[in-house]
Amino acid sequence: MKPADVTLAHEAAVRSQLVRDVDGRELADWLAEEVPVAIVVNGISHAVMMASPTDLQDFAFGFLITEGLVSSASDIYGVDVKTVDRGIELQVEVSAECEWRLRERRRSMAGRTGCGLCGTDSLDQVRQSLPTLNPQDVNVRAVLAAHRQLPAWQALQQATGATHAAAWCDLQGKILLVREDVGRHNALDKVLGAMVRDGLDPQAGFVCVTSRASFEMVQKSAMAGVTALAAVSAPTAMAVDLALSCGMWLAGFVRGERLVQYAGQQGPKEGKTNP
Repeated sequence: MKPADVTLAHEAAVRSQLVRDVDGRELADWLAEEVPVAIVVNGISHAVMMASPTDLQDFAFGFLITEGLVSSASDIYGVDVKTVDRGIELQVEVSAECEWRLRERRRSMAGRTGCGLCGTDSLDQVRQSLPTLNPQDVNVRAVLAAHRQLPAWQALQQATGATHAAAWCDLQGKILLVREDVGRHNALDKVLGAMVRDGLDPQAGFVCVTSRASFEMVQKSAMAGVTALAAVSAPTAMAVDLALSCGMWLAGFVRGERLVQYAGQQGPKEGKTNP
């Protein structure tokens, strides 16, 4: 994927609108679309999330994996994207072995764009059983270089100012994949789903996000096997505790030439980047 123009790559995710400025002048502006997206698995309605209507197959893969409903991409047989009267349905077919998880953790929720745990049935369902991660020796200069490049890849954000992005980067700081969404969790699910569908090694790089590093952002990344996460804003205390417990390299306040490392088995490595 390369940096793209919003009018070519994301037409479904924006709408043109006439607005007025403080002086009453009429101007053309872009608004980010926000659509109810229902995830229907083997005929069972599992969740409804408010999302940007792009990269929805990636979203389905990422959501099912990061929520622990499937173990791998091979459990997902297909995703059909259907436009219905009130939004979009992602009709997903999964293996019969996965159906018990749906019945154990079935959720009927209207997920808001800032929420990653809305509708969870009980406190027991908040924490997933995470793998033990073995992060590579993360080059902080590579992380900083990736974050500096990221705005050029955010076509929706540049047009609307209303979306988050998540990026998959190699260990040299080169951005390989970017997904955007009105919801930060959705953007992360989309890029993780794209990685799974492309068969990318989650230990061969790191994820950058344009949001804070909350508990669920760390958990979703770990569920997909990602070993390093870098966020433009702060982590929460629970996110740091989770990263420490599973071995994830975690950084926050990634801005300009500075970052703060909060967790990671190995210390940050200084060095030149090859963006």
